[in-house]
Amino acid sequence: MGFRDDFLWGGATAANQCEGAYNVDGRGLANVDVMPHGPERFAVGAGVRKMLDFEDGYYYPAQSGIDFYHHYKEDIALFAEMGFKTFRMSLAWTRIFPNGDESEPNEAGLAFYEDVFRECRKYGIEPLVTITHFDCPIHLIKEYGGWRNRKLIDFYKNLATVLFTRYKGLVKYWLTFNEINMILHLPFMGAGLVFEEGEDKEAVEYLVAHNELVASAWATKIAHDIDPEVKIGCMLAAGSYYPYSCRPEDVRAAQLENQDNYFFVDVQSRGYYPAYALKKLEREGIDVGMTEEDKQILAENTVDFISFSYYSTRCAAGEGSDAAKTEGNAFAGAKNPYLKESQWGWAIDPLGFRITLNDLYDRYQKPLFVVENGLGARDVVEEDGSINDDYRIDYLRQHIEVMRDAVTEDGIDLLGYTTWGPIDLVSAGTGEMSKRYGFIYVDRDDAGNGTLARSRKKSFDWYKKVIATNGEDLD
Repeated sequence: MGFRDDFLWGGATAANQCEGAYNVDGRGLANVDVMPHGPERFAVGAGVRKMLDFEDGYYYPAQSGIDFYHHYKEDIALFAEMGFKTFRMSLAWTRIFPNGDESEPNEAGLAFYEDVFRECRKYGIEPLVTITHFDCPIHLIKEYGGWRNRKLIDFYKNLATVLFTRYKGLVKYWLTFNEINMILHLPFMGAGLVFEEGEDKEAVEYLVAHNELVASAWATKIAHDIDPEVKIGCMLAAGSYYPYSCRPEDVRAAQLENQDNYFFVDVQSRGYYPAYALKKLEREGIDVGMTEEDKQILAENTVDFISFSYYSTRCAAGEGSDAAKTEGNAFAGAKNPYLKESQWGWAIDPLGFRITLNDLYDRYQKPLFVVENGLGARDVVEEDGSINDDYRIDYLRQHIEVMRDAVTEDGIDLLGYTTWGPIDLVSAGTGEMSKRYGFIYVDRDDAGNGTLARSRKKSFDWYKKVIATNGEDLD
């Protein structure tokens, strides 16, 4: 017993956090490019501080990332050295369609990704590709209001058609939208959403969510029509909510938080809006513009598998609670007194990983794919160049152990596991390079200084052994 023989071990990245080359070979500007490093990053990501271009006095880490655009052969060779079976990556929408609404794609962008996929294939690495990892072309935001406009569904369909046609036979596994539920937490980062004066924020968020859900279903249909062999997944920022206590108010608060989180995947996996969501929209007077065609597209084009990120569980407290608050990431909530936290305030909960796996599998009964899991930490380069990141090894070991238990003891159907991120890259939440996740160190600091040289950490050889033994040797 153990992981399936064809279990897909690997690592995960995002174009906007690693590629750089933001203005090279015809690439256009996207929302993720104008997320500044520093104290205003959160306000911009939340759509509160409007920033649709580069402004003086700010550093924008996505402009250069770790320059994967020019280092991809070196980086993929290092992934292959670890024995990767799969590499999760995303496409920059604005490399393919610089403005987002063109009728014809940018050949230079298409050629770049084809080269990346072929480089992966050379080493027997299966690409796992996210179509939209938070990217939204700035032109679509300025001209159409972003995803609040249904026209973006057609632009996305055009993008999907081009991708599935061009990369037929090169890519088998696709994800439509990364962490689609992030619309409710960091709406500008998640979907390029900027709020206007006096707007009902919640109403706009659910309208945007609906348009992305319909677009996702269309992409699933287009993919299966072009190549019946491909598998399409959704992607959720997961982590089950615990009640802060056994007070019924806390239990109910956790139930409501979980519903908000699962709403997106309920639609993508089951093909219809759940009753609790319909009632909420009715109660709040929110009209998402549902059409009969929308209902049909959603119903007939559910995803093949459920993918998700897991970093932490969350805790919910109802009215009248004296629970302390935590804001370790975008999901603010009650502080769990039973868990240790990372250097960035994220609760570390390996058993919660198993609980989340079971919650998702029990709810959907579809294959699962863990496409993000990892520890952001400050690394120290020793005088001899070594990086002894035992804390990262310990974190991943504990999580892989409970993941194995979920498979062998709980019967979870699990396709694979990709750590975030196998190589140091820019943090989505903070814009920092010092919040490092990788097995591979990149010489780059928070201000953009450094040689970009790559070097192996202690965890590099450890993960290589984990893959070689299909998760059996975790020492």
